[in-house]
Amino acid sequence: MIIGLLTAVAASACYGTGSVLQAVGSRKSARREAATSSATGVTQHGGPSLSSTAKAAVTWEFMVGTVLDFIGFGLGALAARLLPLFLSQTVISANLVITAVLSIKLLGIRLSRAEWGSIAVVCSALVLLATAAGPEGGGHTPIATHWWLLVASLVLIGGGTLIVRLLGSRAAILAGLLSGLGFGALGVGVRVLNGVDPFHLPSLLGDPALYAILVAGIGGMYLHTVALQIGSVNGATAALVVGETVVPGILGVLWLGDSSRPGFAWVAVLGFVVAVAGAVAVAWFGEPEGEAVPAAADTGAEVPAQATGGAAPADGGAHEKRTARPVTSAPER
Repeated sequence: MIIGLLTAVAASACYGTGSVLQAVGSRKSARREAATSSATGVTQHGGPSLSSTAKAAVTWEFMVGTVLDFIGFGLGALAARLLPLFLSQTVISANLVITAVLSIKLLGIRLSRAEWGSIAVVCSALVLLATAAGPEGGGHTPIATHWWLLVASLVLIGGGTLIVRLLGSRAAILAGLLSGLGFGALGVGVRVLNGVDPFHLPSLLGDPALYAILVAGIGGMYLHTVALQIGSVNGATAALVVGETVVPGILGVLWLGDSSRPGFAWVAVLGFVVAVAGAVAVAWFGEPEGEAVPAAADTGAEVPAQATGGAAPADGGAHEKRTARPVTSAPER
C-alpha cells in the first residue's frame, strides 16, 4: 500500500508539472499564430485547428511536459495495479494542486480564495480516501469486457474529438472532461491487461485492452492539449480530474472488486464525493469569464479574439484578466 501511494504521488507530480509546461507551450504557440494573423490557427467554429495543435506540440515546454506525462503514465500504471482504482486515480488527480501552484509562477496566475478553498477540499478528501482504502481487487475479467473497453475508447475519443471541433472555443471544459475519461479508460485497461504478470508477449499483444490503452492515452493527450489551448489551465485540469476519477473508481468497485477497509465504506464514499465536488468547484471558479482581446506577442498590436482560439485568450484566460497584468510565462526563444 505504501509503495503504491508513493508511486501515485510521484505520478501526480509528473502530471501536474507536465500540464503547466504544456499550457506554456500551447499559449506560446497561440501568441505566434495571433501575431501573424494566421487563418489556419482556428477552425470555422473558433477552436484550434490540427495544425495549430501540432505547432503547440513542438515547443520545448510542451515536449518536456509530454516527457513528464509519459513518466507519469508509467508510474500511474504501476499505481493502478497496486492500489484500488478509486484511490490510485484520485491521488493521481491531485496533480490539480501542483498545476495550480506552478501556474502562479509560470503563467502569472493568481488564484482566488474560492479556488484555494476548493483545492484544500480536494486535499482533505484525499486524506479520507487514503484512510479508508482497503486491498485492491483482482484484474481477471472475461476477454469480452476487454473488447467492450476498446470499443468504448474508440467511441469516446473519436466522437469526443468531433464534438469538440464542432463546439470550438466553447469546448474547453468538455475537452478536459473527455480527456479525463480517456485517461480513466487507460487506467482500467492497465488494471485488466493480460500478459503482464507473469509476462507473456503473445497474450499481451493479443489483448484488446492494450489497444484500448493506446487509443485512450493518445486521444486523451490530444483532447487535453486542446483544452489547454482554449481554456483555463486549472479549469481544464479540474474537469480532467472528474473524468479520470469517477468512472474508474466506480468500475473498480463494481467490476474489479476494489473495496474499503471494514467499517470504512462511508469514509471512502465521503472522500470520493468530496474530492469530485472540490474538483468541480475548481473548474467552476477557474472557468474563463468571457472573451477578451489579447495583445499580440512582441508586437503590441491587437488581434481579433478568434485568432487565439475563441473564448480563452492566449495569455492565460480569466485568471490573468482578474490580475490586470501581463502573463509571465516563459519567453520565446
